[in-house]
Amino acid sequence: NKDTKGDYLINKLLDGENIALISDAGMPGISDPGEDLIKQAIENNIEIDVLPGATAFTVALVGSGLDTHKFVFEGFLDRDKKLRRKRLEEIQEEDRTMIFYESPHRLIESLDYLKKSLGNRKIAVCRELTKLHEDIYRGTIEEAYNWFLENKPRGEFVLVISGKTESEIKAEKEQELSGISVEQQLINLINSGIDKKEAIKLVAKEREIPKKEVYKIAINI
Repeated sequence: NKDTKGDYLINKLLDGENIALISDAGMPGISDPGEDLIKQAIENNIEIDVLPGATAFTVALVGSGLDTHKFVFEGFLDRDKKLRRKRLEEIQEEDRTMIFYESPHRLIESLDYLKKSLGNRKIAVCRELTKLHEDIYRGTIEEAYNWFLENKPRGEFVLVISGKTESEIKAEKEQELSGISVEQQLINLINSGIDKKEAIKLVAKEREIPKKEVYKIAINI
């Protein structure tokens, strides 16, 4: 395994031998134990050369039809349910396209978690990329979940999920602000440690109203 073989291979490299790290699918070192060997080699001042190869997440991103200008690679969701839930809560507001790896026996469960945590976003479920049985399912997370309930998942998967759009962020902010007054919003910001002048700017910007209107209310705070 990577722990016992790592030192063995590093010693061979230090003795002057050349070693190639290869993979039967995907790019070595991406969500792959080869990452640990690469780190060990660098720590031991061993020169490494990287040759480009098939990388599932870039193939999935381009083939997804979703935004490719900004994206974040998340790798595999944690097997621990608490850690997985924590990470999904952390990326709920992510506006970049998100990319995950997933195995067939966890796909349905993960799609359910993703929908509950991120909402019913657009998704491309990419299977067996760069291999013979490659295919891509495009739709919403809920549609994908229902599809794979009826069609047993097989092979390795890459999930590409749309980030939160500006219109969604704006709508959520408007809904949030509709429940509190300008005065209360100012008080909340000031109590959190923000300078009154800066709080006035933030409130005016978020509510898209003139600063002078907010200033009049802030005088009495």
